[in-house]
Amino acid sequence: MERRSDADRSGFAGGNAGASAETRAAYRKRSRSLAAVASAAVFALVVTGCGGGDTAADGGQNPEPVAVTEEQLAKLPEATTYDDLEQAPIDPEMGDTSASENGTGTVLHPEQELAVYKKPGGEPFAKLPVEQISSPTWVPVIGEKGDWAQILLPARPNGASGWIHATDKTVEEGNNDFAVTVHRDDFTLEITEKGEQIGEWTIGVGKDEHPTPKGRAYIIASIEEQVNDYSPIVLPMSSHSESHETFGGGPGTVGIHTWPDNSFVGEANSDGCIRVTQEALDELVKLPLGTIVEVV
Repeated sequence: MERRSDADRSGFAGGNAGASAETRAAYRKRSRSLAAVASAAVFALVVTGCGGGDTAADGGQNPEPVAVTEEQLAKLPEATTYDDLEQAPIDPEMGDTSASENGTGTVLHPEQELAVYKKPGGEPFAKLPVEQISSPTWVPVIGEKGDWAQILLPARPNGASGWIHATDKTVEEGNNDFAVTVHRDDFTLEITEKGEQIGEWTIGVGKDEHPTPKGRAYIIASIEEQVNDYSPIVLPMSSHSESHETFGGGPGTVGIHTWPDNSFVGEANSDGCIRVTQEALDELVKLPLGTIVEVV
């Protein structure tokens, strides 16, 4: 099969991917679950070729959220892979490349569209939709304060975060014992469960001029490939290329996927995406949406 460069592709299509009803039920029980790959409707997301927290917020230990009307909520920008949230607080561990912490282990699914705030009791700057890329939105919690949860967001800039008022009336809560760590220099990807390694593989990463972004991101969807044949499934992440403002007409989302041959193994030869073997992908697609991927 002829090897194609990342720039030769215009994107990928999938559809309606994400957690099944069984998965969401398992999340509600705070038990291990799998993100099911769904099918169908064409989706035009383009992927590049591929806790900490504000504990000094004003308003007491558990401030009430600033009231937001339906009209005000409608005007807020969405927190999706297509959006740029310049006002978003940056992940407090963004500059820490030690891979020491991978969040709280809690993941949240909004039951309704929720306002995202700069800090507990602060001003809203975005809204978190119920679905992302035709998949249920699941976000990792990286900090907590009373009824408030600091979450990573799937929008630009990389490391974007925010606070939501998370009560049992607004979110489903689940426990995620899994985490993924990518070592760029060693070309390795490892999956851990409760801190114990359950798998490690040699991978490919972004080339020097289009590096795979460092920092914490997370898996936002599981897409069954419908157009290209470079990977049967693509896992888009919350991070974006820092050298491609757009890619093939899309937002330059970084993804995890396989490749038609093994020429990528142990090489920096993508446009920012993480290329993995089929064996690695088979394990990665079992991980729940919202699983943190830390690139160090």
